[in-house]
Amino acid sequence: MIKTVSKITILGLALAFTACSDKEPEPITKPYVATFECKQENVLAPRWTCIPEVDGFYAGVGIANKSAAGMAHMRKVAMMNGRSDLTQQIATQVKDKMQGFTQTTGNGQSETVDAVTKAVTDQAANVKLTNSKAVDMWNAPSGALYVLMTVPQADVNGVIKNAVKSSFNNDNAKWQDFKATQAFDELNKQFPTD
Repeated sequence: MIKTVSKITILGLALAFTACSDKEPEPITKPYVATFECKQENVLAPRWTCIPEVDGFYAGVGIANKSAAGMAHMRKVAMMNGRSDLTQQIATQVKDKMQGFTQTTGNGQSETVDAVTKAVTDQAANVKLTNSKAVDMWNAPSGALYVLMTVPQADVNGVIKNAVKSSFNNDNAKWQDFKATQAFDELNKQFPTD
């Protein structure tokens, strides 16, 4: 009987303490710890094979499957695929930056902005990647060759800036509006060449 009374008393005290508390208990949160590991073919791989990034460069990854034609052939195929990836990366970044640039500078109506963005994107996509080069390679367990290709941002950005200027210059009124705003400064921020 004493055990039963003791249990009831303890339970009553516990309920009283929780009922008196205004605050709800704070959930226990653990800080997020980044645990990203790049894996290709279920093995750890260099980070750039998942996220191609190199400061000051546009970067892309090319992959060539194992070939009986040999490593030299695989390297050429991987570099070609890497240049294709570079072109897509550049076109995407140009489109994003151009939208930011034209919104910031307030140039023109939407069709003018779209026309300029399309012209510049097309020009950037057609940039000959003559300064592109392979800066790293990795062989996967299957024998596939991964190649990290880069091209200096300053080289591409110079072409883009010239394309923006010539696109606006095609219409004298748009060109005057472009020159009258702080567009040159914003253009240099979006596409640095220094």
